[in-house]
Amino acid sequence: MNMSHYVRVGGLQIAQSLHHLLEQAILPATGVTVAEFWRGLEQTIEQLGGRNRSLLKRRNEMQLRIDQWVRDKPDELFDAARHEAFLRSIDYLVEAPDDCSIDPRNVDPEIARIAGPQLVVPVDNARYALNAANARWGSLYDALYGTDVIAELPGLERGAQYNPIRGYEVVATAMLFLDQAVPLDGISHGNVDRYEIDASEDALRLVAMNSDGGQHPLSRPEGFRGFRAEASSPAAILLENNGLHIEISIDPAHHIGMNHSAGVCDVILEAAISTIQDCEDSVTAVDAQDKSQVYANWHGLMQGTLETTVSKGDQSIVRRLNPDRLYRGADGKELKLPGRCLLLVRNVGMHMYTNAVLDARGEPIPEGFLDAFVTVAAAHRNVTGNTALRNSRTGSIYVVKPKQHGPEEVALTVELFSRVEDVLGLENNTVKLGIMDEERRTTLNLKACIAAAKERVIFINTGFLDRTGDEIHTLMEAGPFIPKQEIKQAKWMLAYEDWNVDTGLACGLSGRAQIGKGMWAMPEDMAAMVNQKIEHPRAGANTAWVPSPTAATLHAMHYHSVSVAARQEELMAQPPRAVLADLLAPCLLGERHLTVQEVTTEVRNNAQSILGYVVCWIDQGVGCSKVPDINDLSLMEDRATLRISSQHLGNWLRHGLVSRDELLSRFKEMAVIVDRQNAGDQTYRPMAADFDNSNAFQAALHLVVDATKQPNGYTEFILNEWRRKAKRKRN
Repeated sequence: MNMSHYVRVGGLQIAQSLHHLLEQAILPATGVTVAEFWRGLEQTIEQLGGRNRSLLKRRNEMQLRIDQWVRDKPDELFDAARHEAFLRSIDYLVEAPDDCSIDPRNVDPEIARIAGPQLVVPVDNARYALNAANARWGSLYDALYGTDVIAELPGLERGAQYNPIRGYEVVATAMLFLDQAVPLDGISHGNVDRYEIDASEDALRLVAMNSDGGQHPLSRPEGFRGFRAEASSPAAILLENNGLHIEISIDPAHHIGMNHSAGVCDVILEAAISTIQDCEDSVTAVDAQDKSQVYANWHGLMQGTLETTVSKGDQSIVRRLNPDRLYRGADGKELKLPGRCLLLVRNVGMHMYTNAVLDARGEPIPEGFLDAFVTVAAAHRNVTGNTALRNSRTGSIYVVKPKQHGPEEVALTVELFSRVEDVLGLENNTVKLGIMDEERRTTLNLKACIAAAKERVIFINTGFLDRTGDEIHTLMEAGPFIPKQEIKQAKWMLAYEDWNVDTGLACGLSGRAQIGKGMWAMPEDMAAMVNQKIEHPRAGANTAWVPSPTAATLHAMHYHSVSVAARQEELMAQPPRAVLADLLAPCLLGERHLTVQEVTTEVRNNAQSILGYVVCWIDQGVGCSKVPDINDLSLMEDRATLRISSQHLGNWLRHGLVSRDELLSRFKEMAVIVDRQNAGDQTYRPMAADFDNSNAFQAALHLVVDATKQPNGYTEFILNEWRRKAKRKRN
């Protein structure tokens, strides 16, 4: 960036676009001056910046020690006791303190007590950000009708026009769900002729009528929460089960309602309880301009002012945040429910540095420091209640911190948040911390990591992709790994998922914080999701990631089927399911020999996945996208997907399962397929037309060829370099 595009404040140089955003939009609402803000950041860099670099250096030193160990003593890798002893000898594995119980204060119920789906969305895309923030409520009818949950058998096709036969199946499926979640005594919701609100007693209650002339109350009367319109003819009935709300919408004149005996025209589910607005893996923020857009959108969400115009045919629709929902409660008083998800913001990891701000030496600063200061400042006014649409009702700001390696790094994050609070005049522990359990050293030391932030931690979450990427990179020198899909069933992976929940429960997260599970990556395969993702609440996790608002609505049904609170009580009464020895079990090929066809298939699949994602990232600046796989099945991918694929191919290249010449040949072959899959996109730049001059193709190849050299297998450094080249070429 040209130095003339910077504004100097104290010893810092701030990119003009970023300085303008803070000066004109974000800081005026905080009561903190521009000079105070930047001076606070500068002092934090001076006092904590060296510690940040030292911890990154420590990561590299530990990796070198592990590399040497597996080369010198390969047999010890498979001996759990010796493996553990070695990790302790280099302080990779440390003892957790005796008291690891968390004690965060002022935590919203969406985090502490309500179990339900969670969305993750790139905050740089205003449309996606708003859609996700508004995904608190979703139509079950729409989710069933528009997905493969109801199979498109003959006569049940979706088609261009409404199919009443398919609609009948939708209603029948929704009624079955109601019968299971909020049953009536002696009658199915599908056979109700009329819903009424009985006001004859002290508290209002719901009764259902049908042709038998009897009154059928809810099997659990406490599940009735309220209604809208007149009691004798309610337009909406509000029910609750396992802490989640269900609205039965009634309109006998509606084209769907007229086909139900009681006029039920929709079933609205409380769906995504929380949403992570992401500044990290799903965005392509490589310079000050990009960062300013990320921060501006987050600020707009916190102020309740973010808007975007969406074109649908000949119409333009303005998207903005939804208002709260109003009902008359079962006690006869007004009942207000949140109309939006509780929003968290994910900052970048501590390994990232940005030239959006330069320090006193003219060097890029830790990007995570900048993220913490700006995202918290953007949420400042929301905490004080000076916005029309509040996010946290308890006065907290929720920051998810990824890619932390062990308790020392978590402790640095805690110290960073304290500095931010001091500069912005916020109470201590206002900023809460979500810990991504996606790095090997964090998993093994999860109790110690939680203890390092026990007054702030409100979230731990597993992530198969990043966690596997770090597993491969950590044991890169040990030998070739098994095929990527097989790793999902490896001993260490199964132990990792249980270890996370067991550790969270042992540290008191139940009823205080979220224990989360990872993303469902197939957004168009909702039937499989409905069939499989119920395993997440059954595992004791009170949230799990989904790829869309529609998926959130469908996944919400699982939390009606499973009481996570009860399941967590069961698990806490049992011995821990995972042991350290299982976590340390490597998943290497060992003496197993793959056929030529098995190797070719794995290389082609990985190459196609990498190219399909990278071409959108580099050429179009899209950090999260639906990427068709080699069989044209769309998969939701972000940098975590790229990390595992590039590390896996890099591992096989390192150990000779694939040669560089074969790798190049497979990449060229797959580039042709990716070009074909994107042929309908007029903005797409084909790679196969000129491999040597395609930034996307060269970046994808670079990620694999240099996979062993990338710290912890991270892809950001290579991606950012090539994205900047692409932007310069375009400008």
